[in-house]
Amino acid sequence: MAINRKQFLKNLTLGAGAVAMASCNPEKGAIKNTAIDTTKKYTWKMVTTWPGNFPVIGEACHIFAKEINEMSAGQMTIKVYGGGELIPALEVFDAVSGGAAEIGHGASYYWAGKSPAAQFFTSVPFGMNAQQVNAWMYYGGGLELWREVYAKFGLLPLPGGNTGVQMGGWFNREINTIEDFKGLKMRMPGLGGKVLEKVGGTAVLSAASEIYTNLERGVIDASEWIGPHHDFAMGFQEIAKYYYAPGWQEPGSNLEFIFNKRAFEALPKNLQTIMEVAATKSNILVLSEFEAKNNEALQKIIADKRTEVRIFSPEILSTLKEKSIETLEEIAKGDPISAKVYEAYKTFQKNIGAWAVYSEKLYYDRMI
Repeated sequence: MAINRKQFLKNLTLGAGAVAMASCNPEKGAIKNTAIDTTKKYTWKMVTTWPGNFPVIGEACHIFAKEINEMSAGQMTIKVYGGGELIPALEVFDAVSGGAAEIGHGASYYWAGKSPAAQFFTSVPFGMNAQQVNAWMYYGGGLELWREVYAKFGLLPLPGGNTGVQMGGWFNREINTIEDFKGLKMRMPGLGGKVLEKVGGTAVLSAASEIYTNLERGVIDASEWIGPHHDFAMGFQEIAKYYYAPGWQEPGSNLEFIFNKRAFEALPKNLQTIMEVAATKSNILVLSEFEAKNNEALQKIIADKRTEVRIFSPEILSTLKEKSIETLEEIAKGDPISAKVYEAYKTFQKNIGAWAVYSEKLYYDRMI
């Protein structure tokens, strides 16, 4: 609904007045305090899809747990388990849903077998970037839709980090035309993996700890992971001939904290708020660290010279985009909740993209 200038200024005046009155009249304006039993202690388990103390992502889980303990003055203690320490990495969803652990950290596209709609909440090929995904989540209805999808599994999700625009992957063969994807075995989860299969490749899903060995031994021909900072630490430049950009398959990959819904809602309100605040902070810091460190690592990969950094041709990207649209529409046709999520995602992307033409795109086109 459009708001004219006079109404906008009137709302500002009324809002400021209400705040002033509340500060002067605690009986009417203040929130009534509720007694909190801070003597009751909680000890929770967090299971993750990442190896223990994994750079950036795994570390963020430990920081999350530490800060919750500090903010709650010791009322909440969270023990973090890396993938494979308590349960296999790709069983996080089931563990939290079933109550074996109260919190999980991972990426929603790993759970496509539970609900196809889950994939939309990590990243969409040729979709929104990290900034736009956060806008959709927090102010565009994305988080409400995500919670609707997860509710039947007894889960409550929150954004838990974003990798930003990823790289296109590590390859042991050149990708000069779309035909070069035929017969390619590539570690690629989510919607990108389905697009890969449309152009003749085979998508392989494997945990982070398995990628290096699988690529080295020829179990897979290629793998996408995240971006230079993580990829360099993983050592992929030691075993792959080519490193391609851009990451068309994941332009803004949203990670997740998932909570056992019943356990979360049983917490006192102060601990619920602490969890939400810590998750939001983690969401911002993970993206910021990747952005700060990716170029430094990319320059090391280039200087190393064992791997050649390349860019996918416009023709390849055009075909991949065409196949991406086909894939998304097929998923939407086959699943009502996916159709609902896809329509919401597509609408928000179109609207925020129109703004980006005058903001982000114009800036990069003219100023960089």
